[in-house]
Amino acid sequence: MNATTLNFATAKLDNLWRGAALLLAGLALAGCGKQAETPAPAPAPAAEAPAAPAPAPAKALVVGTDAAYAPFESQDATGQIVGFDIDVVTAVAKSQGVEVKFVNTPWEGIFNTLAQGDRDLLVSAITITDERKQTMDFSDAYFDAHQLIAVGEKSKVTKFDDLKKLKVGVQTGTTGDEVVTKMLGKDSTNIKRFESTPLALKELEAGGVDAVVADNGVIVNYVANNAGSKFKTVNDPSFAPEQYGLAVRKGNAELLAKLNKGLAAIKADGTYDKIYAQYFGAKDAAPAAAAEPAKK
Repeated sequence: MNATTLNFATAKLDNLWRGAALLLAGLALAGCGKQAETPAPAPAPAAEAPAAPAPAPAKALVVGTDAAYAPFESQDATGQIVGFDIDVVTAVAKSQGVEVKFVNTPWEGIFNTLAQGDRDLLVSAITITDERKQTMDFSDAYFDAHQLIAVGEKSKVTKFDDLKKLKVGVQTGTTGDEVVTKMLGKDSTNIKRFESTPLALKELEAGGVDAVVADNGVIVNYVANNAGSKFKTVNDPSFAPEQYGLAVRKGNAELLAKLNKGLAAIKADGTYDKIYAQYFGAKDAAPAAAAEPAKK
């Protein structure tokens, strides 16, 4: 091997070693470098909080009414409760954005259903009296009323005192019962008490009693719709004026305020007058006896 060849071989070998050294250095540097981190998985989206439950619909107010007192409250041919009182309370409830459910409740015991919480309020041509105010609260008055006497068309009765020696029919627990009891005495056998005023009037028609004392609205309505009964009515100035109110449990100020607000609203916007006219005619034009019916 000549010198030129040897130098060439030496240079080539030197280049090989230099390349190997560079490769090893690169590997060493790669080993010392920070490894690339695997990207962390994106956090799962936070679970959405469950939507708040929709508020439960407001519970309908349960309204007790003795549906045997037309035209204030009675049942039609389908069993639906209808009447002046029903329309008034329905309008009051609508004005206040509340629902009502009417439940036929016999008069005898109707106040107990209120006291026990089975009814939220009562509408049943209920006369506001001081005695009743002791155990329940009343709304503002929504109807003016008075007592009226029903007798046969040939009767000689012209005033309340003429009933002193006669058999008189009344509905148990009503203001008619109270005034007759006051005149004839609590234990008088001449007082005949009935579950409803229509039953008392049927007894008058059958001759079982000589007269019936009850709220004028009911008597006027009955006479007008039962021409065959041949009754006439007698009004006595001694009968004190009465007013009907909606009854609520003692101390239920929230409901009472809502009812009073509703009554004021339907009187202000003319709704009350329309309801009144439907049952009794326009106030200014209605006959005196029909314009101021009364009740229990």
